[in-house]
Amino acid sequence: MFKKLATMVMAVGAASALVGVGGAAAAPAPSTLGGGSGIIIDDEFECTLTTIGHDGAGNLVGLTAGHCGDAGAVVKAEYNREVVGRFVYSNHDLDYAVIRFDPAAVIPVNHVGHVTITGMGNPAQFGNVVCKEGRTTGNTCGIVWGDVFNTNQETWSQVCVVEGDSGSPVVIGSTLVGMVNAYLATPCIGPEVGTNINAVLGDMNARGGVGSGYRPI
Repeated sequence: MFKKLATMVMAVGAASALVGVGGAAAAPAPSTLGGGSGIIIDDEFECTLTTIGHDGAGNLVGLTAGHCGDAGAVVKAEYNREVVGRFVYSNHDLDYAVIRFDPAAVIPVNHVGHVTITGMGNPAQFGNVVCKEGRTTGNTCGIVWGDVFNTNQETWSQVCVVEGDSGSPVVIGSTLVGMVNAYLATPCIGPEVGTNINAVLGDMNARGGVGSGYRPI
């Protein structure tokens, strides 16, 4: 859906390369992660976790933007640099990815910063106000412009996002309605473009496998 915007959209998940990533300590404590937590992919890119929960098979899984990595990419919690899981699937058309977490390495939560996720719902509509929690710019809110190209997959808003905010949960109240994927032209001025969570869930359920039947914590 984002190919038609390739000349003007800048993906916001492929952040600047990291330096000084330290080694893991012996027997690390589990990392606390939820929608809005910062994650590191392959010791190179910073993105934001959209949500964490369980799929129909009981796997502990999470979502983030698809351009943050491909299947097999190693995921670390940003705040302690510990390995917590791997990408198992990445869809570059809808721009979402599924992460399978090691349940021994993660304490899943539904509240990070100023965002609490208690459920998932339909896309935001023109005139709504949505908020997001991102690892770079934290909690920001903005008015919704809607599905500008009538894709039934994406929603545009005026939420401030910059590099590293890709994957950030987009919520109305405590209902997850989408994720951050890109901004147009200028960081934090935007507008922001994101994938609707119902499009992601529909694709995961149709595909089957890890992520199918997902429910947030």
